[in-house]
Amino acid sequence: MKLKLKVFSGSETIKLAKGITKHLKIPLATLERKKFSDGEIFIQIKENVRGRDVYVVQSTNPPAENFIELLLMIDALSRASTGRITAVIPYFGYGRQEKKDKPRVPISAKLFANLLEKAGANRILTMDLHSPQITGFFDIPVDHLFATPVMVKHIKKLKLNYKKTVIVSPDVGRVEAARAIAKKINSDIPIAIVDKRRPKPNHCEVVNIIGDVKDKVAIIIDDIVDTAGTLTAAANELKKQGARVIHAYITHPVLSGKAIKKITSSSLNRLIVTDTIPLGNKKSEKIEVISVAELLGEAIKRIYENKSVSSLFI
Repeated sequence: MKLKLKVFSGSETIKLAKGITKHLKIPLATLERKKFSDGEIFIQIKENVRGRDVYVVQSTNPPAENFIELLLMIDALSRASTGRITAVIPYFGYGRQEKKDKPRVPISAKLFANLLEKAGANRILTMDLHSPQITGFFDIPVDHLFATPVMVKHIKKLKLNYKKTVIVSPDVGRVEAARAIAKKINSDIPIAIVDKRRPKPNHCEVVNIIGDVKDKVAIIIDDIVDTAGTLTAAANELKKQGARVIHAYITHPVLSGKAIKKITSSSLNRLIVTDTIPLGNKKSEKIEVISVAELLGEAIKRIYENKSVSSLFI
């Protein structure tokens, strides 16, 4: 692909970025990244980017250095006279702090949207935002992808008996997403809903399961697994109510705290996550990773060619 297109990667997403450039049939662009003795990050772009359409891949999950590195890369590219800079953010960190629901708290997602624009980003490409309203925090174009096509493809490979399968929404807010996935797999698949309470952050109590799950393969669909409290509580309740097998498909594997321990000891048979966030040493026999590199690569190609991105989901 002989293009005026270049893809750079932050340190958090190098493997994913290589998958994206493989799909695009171009090499991953080079930059120098190092830290000074005091911990400050140094970035230098090692290729001519004047007038180029540039894509910078970096998830902004903790530590905050991932976000700082992204801002520094964008700033360096902006000062190098690029034609357009698209920040490709597979996981948009701080996206769960998108509203002022308590006195004297920041709207962190809005703050980071402002910082990305100020640094020089001309466009944003991201995936499965916790709240779609975050797209309105930007005054530049935002392409919001969903991991649904990758998940649906993987579920279909399981060759399940759809009359004995149920798609489970972890809360009322995800019902629409659960219904959309069920429809794409097979119109006969029903959905169930987890009725839960969250008395405090990172703590969940499952009250009931709404829907018939007895003797069925239950597939939980969600955007983020953080401490895994909600996920494992839902899985354990599904098991109590007679679910035969329990799988979960989650886009962003944050997996903080004792998440791996909870998952390993839970009623989950399988947790399938995408590579928007690298697992590192957060491993479990129950966890399987599927890649969104091809989906992101195709979206980048369509943005570059001024074609529809939303048609990826039709």
